[in-house]
Amino acid sequence: MSGEVHNTQLSVEELAHAFEEEAGPVDLSPYAAEDWLNLAIYWCMAFCVFLQFFTRYVLNNSYAWTEEIAINCLIVVVFLGAAMCTRLSRHIRVDFIYRLLPSKPARWLALAVDLLSIGFYGYMTWLMWRYVSIVGRERMVTVDLPRGIVFYAVLAAFVLMLARAVQVFVGDIRHKRSILEREAAAGPSGV
Repeated sequence: MSGEVHNTQLSVEELAHAFEEEAGPVDLSPYAAEDWLNLAIYWCMAFCVFLQFFTRYVLNNSYAWTEEIAINCLIVVVFLGAAMCTRLSRHIRVDFIYRLLPSKPARWLALAVDLLSIGFYGYMTWLMWRYVSIVGRERMVTVDLPRGIVFYAVLAAFVLMLARAVQVFVGDIRHKRSILEREAAAGPSGV
């Protein structure tokens, strides 16, 4: 089978020499602005979680605000991460049907999925806009900040998902083949 993976045993010397090889230049081109922003928010969340753990279990006097800030950071990380997945077409999906369909119907189905995604993100953006307009002025419980900060961040993430979905759709039309069709053509291993 062509998709088989063979595991070969390496000696200790071979394994040690593998770390001596030069890695080459670092390529940061696959990353977009939302990736870096998400990384910064993630580290803010990690700092709050560590501070919560340290003050609770080491100092036996926890800071209550760290939990709320960490939760709000997690919310933003999830929705910005969804925007990243939209850009890369990495959301969970069932692509088995593309392997069964001939190329023309698979093409039309892939474009229909792209349009459905655009419609979904557009609707969610509109719903989030309405939600923010209703509860955007509420205050956080332990920190005297507006919860609208988090809600507006989620709204921005939905706007970004919508923009990235349109970008993916345009790219699928331009390249004459969507990522769903490419992965189905590659076979079960995805290689």
